[in-house]
Amino acid sequence: MFIFNLTYIKPILEVEKMLPAHISYLEENYNAKKFICSGRKNPRTGGIILCNCATKQEAEQIMKQDPFFREKIARYEIIEFVPSKSLEEFKAFMEKIK
Repeated sequence: MFIFNLTYIKPILEVEKMLPAHISYLEENYNAKKFICSGRKNPRTGGIILCNCATKQEAEQIMKQDPFFREKIARYEIIEFVPSKSLEEFKAFMEKIK
């Protein structure tokens, strides 16, 4: 599993212009069951995406499809982690989407 930590590197007006394309990218990856959750940071300096991928290479390929990445709107940090504890409902959810 991977955390995509996005930090905006362009003004918020440029972020807003690319938001519809970014939302389409998010929807595509939710439909493919690659994204588990996502949202803005508070304060609004970027966002977080929880990504369900088998390898870092797969996560990087998905990252490169984001209009925010392609248009250099945000800088990405990819953090890999292995969940060792979670709610039972989350465990059941993860088993269901494998």
